[in-house]
Amino acid sequence: MEEKLLEFEEKMEKSLNALVQEYRGIRAGRANPHVLDRIRVDYYGAPTPIQQMANVSVPEARMILIQPWDKTSMKAIEKAILTSDLGINPSNDGTAIRLIFPELTEDRRKELAKDVKKKGDNAKVAVRNIRRDAMDTIKKAQKAGEISEDEQKIAEEDMQKTTDKYIAKIDKEIEEKTKEILTV
Repeated sequence: MEEKLLEFEEKMEKSLNALVQEYRGIRAGRANPHVLDRIRVDYYGAPTPIQQMANVSVPEARMILIQPWDKTSMKAIEKAILTSDLGINPSNDGTAIRLIFPELTEDRRKELAKDVKKKGDNAKVAVRNIRRDAMDTIKKAQKAGEISEDEQKIAEEDMQKTTDKYIAKIDKEIEEKTKEILTV
């Protein structure tokens, strides 16, 4: 039973990590190289992350500088950025690509904050669904005689504590990202 409960906790951890990854892709007015994480460039027929093809740096608060090691890949990187959902036009000077992030308007900040909350709520739902599956597994084990009623109660309490812990972590992530977005 312990192993089963650990599997459910691992699933909760994966839900939290997925949320954190999603939050990295949300730009909050400041340049963050992680917004490029999901973008893949067609490099000699293979979808390649920009970070594996170029030096990515943040020389200013609202600019990302991409310096490809292979200058022939400039057009491919530029095209990948243009076709992505970033919504930023790259400027190419022949040696580097610059991404300049515009200052976010108040309305856009509020919209992003709502999006952050929605994604966080979805992660909470995922964690609660995992808890439900875990509780079903515990009840089935008790009915099958694999564990006693006392062990069932203890396992259910442990699962609830684990769920509460992950819900609190998600709430903390939501709060931090919302604060980051709303800070001008």
